[in-house]
This record gives sequence, C-alpha cells and structure tokens, in this order.
Amino acid sequence: MKHWLRGLLPPLDWLSSYNRDALASDSLAAVIVTIMLIPQSLAYALLAGLPAEMGLYASVLPLLAYAIFGSSRTLSVGPVAVVSLMTASSVGKIAATGSLGYASAAVAMALLSGAMLIGMGLMRFGYLANLLSHPVVSGFITASGIIIALSQLRHIFGIEAHGETLPTLAGTLLSNLSQINTVTTTTGVAALVFLFWVRSGFAPLLRRIGMSPKAASMLVKAGPVLVIIATTLASVFYGFENLGVALVGKVPQGLPAFAIPEIDFELWSELAVSALLISVIGFVESVSVGKTLAAKRRQRIDANQELVALGAANVASAVSGGFPVTGGFSRSVVNFDAGAQTQLASVLTAFGIAAAALFLTPILYFLPKATLAATIIVAVTSLIDFGLVKLAWSYSRSDFTAVMVTILSTLFFGVELGVLAGIVASISLHLHKTSQPHIAIVGEVPGTEHFRNVNRHDVITHASIVSLRIDESLYFANAGYMESAIYAVIAEHDAGLKHIILQCTAVNAIDLSALEALEAVTLRLKEQGIMLHLSEVKGPVMDALERTDFLERLSGEVFLTQHQACEALKPAAES
Repeated sequence: MKHWLRGLLPPLDWLSSYNRDALASDSLAAVIVTIMLIPQSLAYALLAGLPAEMGLYASVLPLLAYAIFGSSRTLSVGPVAVVSLMTASSVGKIAATGSLGYASAAVAMALLSGAMLIGMGLMRFGYLANLLSHPVVSGFITASGIIIALSQLRHIFGIEAHGETLPTLAGTLLSNLSQINTVTTTTGVAALVFLFWVRSGFAPLLRRIGMSPKAASMLVKAGPVLVIIATTLASVFYGFENLGVALVGKVPQGLPAFAIPEIDFELWSELAVSALLISVIGFVESVSVGKTLAAKRRQRIDANQELVALGAANVASAVSGGFPVTGGFSRSVVNFDAGAQTQLASVLTAFGIAAAALFLTPILYFLPKATLAATIIVAVTSLIDFGLVKLAWSYSRSDFTAVMVTILSTLFFGVELGVLAGIVASISLHLHKTSQPHIAIVGEVPGTEHFRNVNRHDVITHASIVSLRIDESLYFANAGYMESAIYAVIAEHDAGLKHIILQCTAVNAIDLSALEALEAVTLRLKEQGIMLHLSEVKGPVMDALERTDFLERLSGEVFLTQHQACEALKPAAES
C-alpha cells in the first residue's frame, strides 16, 4: 500500500529526507525561475492569441499540481512556445482571436487535454513517448520555431499579419510593410539586439569583471526582465501609447476566480483531435526533458506517472483560467542549473508568479508588445535545428525523408497537419523498411565461428549449403518478401544445393502470416529435394514455434548456432 501511494505521490520519496540545504537550493532556483517565467508567461499568452494575464494564470496552479504528482524533481511546467502555437492554431478555427469565445475555447482545450493525459496515464500509455521518433519531433519543433518567429515580426514592425503557414505569413507581412511603425520597430529591434547580446556577450563580460561563471550564467537569464523594465520605462516617459505603439494594456490585478469550466461536448468534439495532438507533443517534449535532467543526477522518471502529472497540470490550468501547458525545456534547464533539488522549487515559483499577478500587473499596462515578441523570437531560435537535417541526410535517408516531410508539411500546411504528416511518414517508412528486410548470404570467417556477409568478407562457403541471415522480425508485411528472397536464392544455385539454413539472430518474433510462409517454403523446398533448417532461434520465438506443429513439418532441424548447423550438415553434404 505504501509503495502504491509513493508511486501516486512521488514527493513522498523526498519529503522524508528534506533538509535546510535543500530548502536553500530550491529557494534560490525558485527566485531565478520566477524572474524568467514572468516575461515568458506573458509572451506565450501573446503567442497563443490570449490576454497576457492568462499566461500568469497558467503558471501558478499547474506548477502546484505537477509538484504533487510529477516524478521529475526538476521539471518545470507552464506555457511553452510550441504548445502555445498549437493552441492558437486550433482555437483560431473556432472563435475569433481576442473574443470571449476564443479564451473560453483555450480553457476548454486545457481541460480536455488534461483529461486525455490522465486517461492515458491510468491506461499505462507511457510508451507513447517512444512512438514518435526524435527526428520527427525535432523537425516539427524546428518548423514550428520558424513559424513562431515569423508570426512575431508583426509585433516587431507594428503591422497587421495573419496566417498559420509560411506562405500566408510571409505574404501578409510583405504586403503590409508600408505600414511599419517606426517607434515600434525601433523598440522591437533594440530588444532583439539586446537579448541576443545577453545570450552571447553578457556572460563573458560579467566573468571578466570577476563574477563566477555560475552566477554570470544565472544573471543572463534575467535578460528578458531587464529589457521589459527598460522598454516599459521608455514607454511611460516617451508616451508610446500616443505614438501608435501597441501595448499590453490593462491587465486585471489579482488571481482568477477558480472554477471548473463549463462542459460543452459540442465544443469538445471540435477540439478533440487538436487536444490529442497537443497532449502527445507536449508529453513527448516534457518526458524528453525530464529524462535528460533525471539522468544527470542518476534519478528516473515514470512515463505513466508523467501522463497523470501533466494531465493534472492542465486540469489545474483550466480551473484557474489558463491554457494548455507542459514541461518547458528552457525553464527546466534553468531550474536544474540553479540548483533545484525537489519540486518545492516549483511550489515556491508558483507563489512568486501569484505575487506578480497580485501586485505587478498595473505596471504591465505600458509594456510594448514588441518587447514580448522579441522575447519569443529569441527563445524559439534555440528550437530551430537545421543541423539535424544535415545529419539525417548523411546518416539515414529514411530519417531525412521523415524530417523533411514534417518540416515542409508544418511550414506549408500548418502545425496540426505537420505533426500528423510526420507521424504518417515515420510509420510508412518503418513499414517500408521492415517489409523489405535485409537478407544476406553468409559464410564462416576462417578460424572463427562467426558468419558474415559473403559480399563484405572473405568467408568459407559450401556449394551444397546456403546460409541466409534475416535481419528483421518476420511478420505479415515481410512474409512474402522473405519467401520470394529464398526462391530467388534457389534459382541462382545449381542442382547441388541440398540445405538452406535461416540464421535467425535478429528475428525477435514470427507472426502467424510469416509462420504460414515458412511452412509454404518448407513444402516447396522439400519437393525440390532441399531441406530447410533454422539456427540461433531466440527463446521466446522457439516457445511460440513449439506451441504449433511447425517443427514437426520442418524438413530440417533447429540448431543452437549457425556454426553447429554447418558442421552437422557439411559431412552429409559432402558424402
């Protein structure tokens, strides 16, 4: 019972040994992450097409919910760029941006996503994190980063632009360039230059004046706060509001009235597919970050528990008037580097964000939207990874194809179709690859008991024996291919061929379709006076074969090793 409870509530593992040193580390991390999260929350709400305060709301209760149920001690949840973009894309199809219906739909999306994640967690669907390949996820995030950066240029230039795809965004931006607001552009470009400089040049400067590398790195994270303060002051003193500069405007002071959103099944049916995609992408991104950070401290996370925890975080976001959230890469890394030891750091961060919502929101009225746009652009540049495309091209053409299909589909058809295209491409390429497995004729390396491809090595072969190594599990999609490959080998050999040995080193399973194909091969070879043998059959596969009458019908034998098979058949073949 106690073990089950600890699995459901992971904090029970660290609360019993919590001490003052851990509290000091968590408190410092909370201060740093709070400073970073305030501008990020505002910016990602802007990206999602929502009022700025909803970004703050999505960064309070979700942190507390994840702290209770999450298995990672350092993962920090909240609004993230890709999920915010997906939210804007899906909700924008249902309601007009800026309307009450739009905000309500975003809240409903968080609730629906949370329910889906909890359901998947209870059904032990944690393995979903392994079904989306890294190239596809990285390709999707890269393309999303490009769209996000491009979409924010309208705020940098102070012009109108719309669209969810590269052609539409680029077209509307170019057509409205004549309407650029000079003050807005100056503010946005200055913010961009400063933020990029902070990333690359601020830390070396701080180290040169004697600051420790760790302290310098932490202070760099405060760059967005510094630019927010500077541009807000400039907005006040120079009257940006009267110069046509778009400002954040009035942000309600205080916390939202916590309430369960109204259940609207018609709305849920419209959001269902989008909510599922957001849930899966957010989960995969979160688990990837969580595993990376946990491994650095020899900890582990439970993928099924993460589904429940992220689901609880999204339900909490909906209850508090927020939008979909997940584990963020940048804030989690900052949390980790700042020395966070447990999820108490996230609890303290939640209190810090709540304090900001209570006391700092009046100041945000004069904050230029161009500043938040600059914050988003700088943040998403780290998501864009063109090096992956180059690596995929040189290493695996199938992965390259999946990456390019995902990137191009996302850029030209939108984020939802992009991720769906990536998933379909991955599955299709996997099926294509496994439906035509590599089958090699092998021979014995002289002086060893190892067998290698005859086209790659100088090996010993026998005229009356053909050894075939099948480098894939056998199932319905490749059963016919295997059968044809064996018949092709027979056609290439003369009448002296007496034995075919299938080396099953890489065969982890044989399904019923493949079993029937093997039975057909056995009968056809027997008619031609050729015996079919198996070698190096794995235990689970052998167990399955023994539950059928296949071994009784097999014309040859099953050998423990390929070497034993050749040694046993060689005398008979040569006599």
